[in-house]
Amino acid sequence: MRLYRSVIIGSGGYLPEKVVTNEELASSVNTSDEWIVARTGIRRRHIAAENETTSDLGRLAALDALSDAGVEASSIDLIVLATTTPDSTFPATAARVQAQLGMTKGAAFDIQAVCSGFIYALGIADNFIKLGQAGKVLVIGAETYSRILDWTDRSTCVLFGDGAGAVVLSAEPTNGESSERGVLSTHLHSDGRFYDLLYVDGGVSSTQTTGHLRMKGPEVFRHAVTKLAEVVWEALKANDLTIDDIDWLVPHQANKRIIDGTAKKLDLPADRIILTVEDHANTSAASIPLALAQGSKDGRIKPGQIVLCEAIGGGLSWGAAIIRW
Repeated sequence: MRLYRSVIIGSGGYLPEKVVTNEELASSVNTSDEWIVARTGIRRRHIAAENETTSDLGRLAALDALSDAGVEASSIDLIVLATTTPDSTFPATAARVQAQLGMTKGAAFDIQAVCSGFIYALGIADNFIKLGQAGKVLVIGAETYSRILDWTDRSTCVLFGDGAGAVVLSAEPTNGESSERGVLSTHLHSDGRFYDLLYVDGGVSSTQTTGHLRMKGPEVFRHAVTKLAEVVWEALKANDLTIDDIDWLVPHQANKRIIDGTAKKLDLPADRIILTVEDHANTSAASIPLALAQGSKDGRIKPGQIVLCEAIGGGLSWGAAIIRW
C-alpha cells in the first residue's frame, strides 16, 4: 500500500476593500484607539461590503491559493471550508465555492469549529490525503463576522473582522522520513462544558434568528493561554521536537495579549511569531491561513522550515498543527 503525506503547495488570502479603524469605531461606540490597542493590539479591521458573502471571500482566497500553487481548480478533489458565518443554513458554503470555481468533480463541505476551524479543516484534509482518498485538497477559512456582531457592545465589536484564507494540499509519496515536507501532525480538542463562554445567542433550532456574538472575555483569555500552551507541547512531543526547532509560530490572531501570553509560556521569542492581528483583527477560521499566506508571500516562511499553528475558539475547541513548509 502506497503511503502519502500532505504538502502545502500554495497559499492565498482575501480581505474586503473596506477598512474600519479604531478611531472610526470610537465615533459610534464608547471606546478609543488607545483602549483597543492596549487590550488587543488591533488597530483596524476589514469589513465585507453589503453584497459580499462568505462564499465570495472564500472563492477569492481560493483563487489566490490556486494561482500560488500553479494548479487549476479542475485538479482539486475536495474542498473543506471552515466557517462560522455560512451564506445559508444549507447547502454548504463550500458547495457554492465549488460551483464558482467551475469544479464538477469531487466533494465540498463545511466544518464548524469557530476560531479553531482551520486547524480542524486541515486535519480532515490531511487524513483524506493520507488514506489515498484525495490527491489535491483546497482548505479554506472564510468569515463575515461583521454580520453577527452587536455593534453597540464595545467588548466584542472591536475584536473582529472579515476575511478569508486558503491553502492547497497535494498528496506526495512518503518514505516516513522526518525531513520530508508536509503536514507532520494535527491535534484537535474540545470541551463542551465551556460552551457558554463564547457563543452566538441565536440559532435555527433555538430562536430561528441569527443572533449576536457573546463572550466572557476574561474566562476565554484564561483558558486560551493554558490550553494553547498544552496543545503546543502535545504537538511538539508527538514529533520529537522542541520549541527551538520551530521556525515560525503562526497563531490564531485573536488578541495580541493571548498570543504574547502563550509565547511567554512557551519561551518563544517575538521575532519567530507571525502577527496580523493589528491589521486584520480576529477573522476567526480565516486568521491562520491569512497569516500563512502573508508570511509565505513576504518571504519569511521558507521551504523546509517548521511552522507551528495553534488556535482556540468557541465550544471550547482548540488545536495545533505542525507543518514542514
